[in-house]
Amino acid sequence: MSQTKANYPLITQAESLATASGKSLADITLDEAAAGNLSAADLQISAETLRAQAEIARQAGYEQLAANLLRAAELTAVPNADLLAMYETLRPGRATLVELLALADTLEKEYQAPENARFVREAASVYQARGLLRRD
Repeated sequence: MSQTKANYPLITQAESLATASGKSLADITLDEAAAGNLSAADLQISAETLRAQAEIARQAGYEQLAANLLRAAELTAVPNADLLAMYETLRPGRATLVELLALADTLEKEYQAPENARFVREAASVYQARGLLRRD
């Protein structure tokens, strides 16, 4: 479905949106939660919804927000434990240049997250220039 500013907020299209588990957003109700019928994945945003939000942001002129949402959409394919490990790796002084470039390669090849890979490569370059890489 093509998204426009007129489609905002997306909750007005709940029937056509799905959560990370594939459950329709319209099926995420307080009654379902009270009955214990919802899982954690039922409450996580899907890549499709993030991409729709990014398109609306782009059309509204919020390019940086759109780019952030697109990177977030890519990261929905990464398991939470891996995300936390990546976050730790990206902290200043925690990784070498080789480790950061390997992380970028993993994002690109294993998770099909080219924008995040580009972002990590850029960070690696900045860390190198500012002396923020781990010294072995």
